[in-house]
Amino acid sequence: MLVLVINSGSSSLKYQLIDMDTEKVLAKGNCERIGLDKPFIKHTKNDSPQVIIETDLSDHTKAMGAVISILTGKEHGVITDMNQISVVGHRVVHGGERFTRSVIIDEEVIKQIEACYDIAPLHNPPGIAGIKACKTIMPNTPMVAVFDTAFHQTVPKHAYLYALPYEIYETYRIRKYGFHGTSHRYVAERAAQLMGRNIEELNIVTCHLGNGSSICAVKGGKSIDTTMGFTPLAGLVMGTRCGDIDPAIVTFIMKKMNMTADEADDYMNKHSGMLGITGISSDFRDILKAEEEGNDRARIALDMFCYRVQNYIAQYAGVMGGLDAVVFTAGVGENNPFIRTRSTANLKFLGIDIDEAKNNTKAAEIDISTETAKVRTFVIATNEELAIARECKSLLS
Repeated sequence: MLVLVINSGSSSLKYQLIDMDTEKVLAKGNCERIGLDKPFIKHTKNDSPQVIIETDLSDHTKAMGAVISILTGKEHGVITDMNQISVVGHRVVHGGERFTRSVIIDEEVIKQIEACYDIAPLHNPPGIAGIKACKTIMPNTPMVAVFDTAFHQTVPKHAYLYALPYEIYETYRIRKYGFHGTSHRYVAERAAQLMGRNIEELNIVTCHLGNGSSICAVKGGKSIDTTMGFTPLAGLVMGTRCGDIDPAIVTFIMKKMNMTADEADDYMNKHSGMLGITGISSDFRDILKAEEEGNDRARIALDMFCYRVQNYIAQYAGVMGGLDAVVFTAGVGENNPFIRTRSTANLKFLGIDIDEAKNNTKAAEIDISTETAKVRTFVIATNEELAIARECKSLLS
């Protein structure tokens, strides 16, 4: 079975073609600058070097057509006919309360995803654009929606409600939804496999740390709490997002800085976080270098980030009534040993104890715990595309 995985953004469309008999990636790429000037596609065939292909990407339908042409072409292709693709899996960021699992896409599903536009205005419209583009180019191929929010639908009501008048929830469905669910689920299940344990027996904290970051409490294979909330703005300090703050700050700065609601939203989402504190960059590599050079604001920003990671790990261990494993994943979590050390430094009382030699070893999957640690600490490269492809295979079979 060949599965084409699509992750559609407002001006981009990422793709992977995966052979699910072997779970091997046959080809992958990214259509960039869709609808803008000078569009191009970065494409990689099997293990060959990446190529840049300049072509018409005036909209998502054109982009999808270009992807199919490349995948079936003589020069860069890996299949002879688009009908060889059994199913297309779409990453959809927000499924609201309607979707608790992945579903085969029909017109009703599209309407329900569109109904979430108010609560996911930046993410769901591009997702729908990708789905409709695929349906235009591949009308007879089954499509599956895999939701970032679905994994968190097991969070109990006392954990997902906000202490606002209950009518606000009933009318507008304002509640914690959580995100990065596909990643959290994948690395939690992989950690259980590496431990040789049944995930239903385990309490795991998964730390998806990147420019956007979230932490999840996974008890018995189910999400019971997570740091992101109604939107991806909540929780940890992130690259450009402020994370948790006193809500009264929002109205305060709106009055003091004469901001509209949209301007305040932009300020907290795009100009805050690590960028806002350092005044340098949202990239952790730049910030770590600045700290080494003696930049005090860079040091403070890193302390803030690691403090909050540490805080949530301990909090979720308490919520679950114990802890068996911690997993670090995503760009920062996978590649930054310093962040892992700093984020677990005061957690030995929980049984977390990192071996620094292992921690500084580059590997896609590694247990970085000491031999005597009671809690296992893993670095596991996330693979959301493979997780989406597995969901597609499961649904169709």
